Amino acid sequence: MTAEDYKEGQVILIDKPLEWTSFQAVNKVRWLIRKAFEIKKIKVGHAGTLDPLATGLLIICTGKFTKKIDTFQAQEKEYTGTFTLGATTPSYDLETEIDNTFNISEITSEKIYEATKQFLGEIQQQPPIFSALKKEGKRLYEFARNGEEVEIPFRTITISEFEITKIALPRIDFRVVCSKGTYIRSLAHDFGKALNNGAHLSALRRTKIGTFSVKDGIGIEEFEAALPS
Repeated sequence: MTAEDYKEGQVILIDKPLEWTSFQAVNKVRWLIRKAFEIKKIKVGHAGTLDPLATGLLIICTGKFTKKIDTFQAQEKEYTGTFTLGATTPSYDLETEIDNTFNISEITSEKIYEATKQFLGEIQQQPPIFSALKKEGKRLYEFARNGEEVEIPFRTITISEFEITKIALPRIDFRVVCSKGTYIRSLAHDFGKALNNGAHLSALRRTKIGTFSVKDGIGIEEFEAALPS
């Protein structure tokens, strides 16, 4: 691969490490390309943010292929992960501390499988307040960190597959195939509510975006090793 190849456009499938932001991954890839080919400037962007506490597929586009980002972002996505029942957090995941606990002694496998049915198809979902969505020119997480109340509109999303792959209470492993704009953290929170209980997202991995699979992805170090030194 040459500098010209990257400028003309490449799609790089990165398996994002835990605790990295998507922004950090893009910055690292851009810096590595610039360093390897001694170029001053190159466009690099990603097709869909992954939270720092999530791992998995991040599509990174370079050069002229950054124009394809919106197309990739619009495609269906697949995730696997874990909900933890019996506790909620303000961010709906492990980014914040537990704020409420619930008794899970009456939760059965039957109730869990039954609850998945109400989330299939086109549904209304409210994004978490700890998100980067904007309202009144501010990120929602800015309101959350300041302890401010803010009304968050529901949005229409589609969940085409929702499979429970393992139950080992309080943990429930799942696989979800969903549309653009779906928050798996909100799904975790709403799933807890559907069981008249509480839940939060305790692990998440993005496995597919459209026809792209994390199986074909590489780590940041692997990408670096493949570049000219």
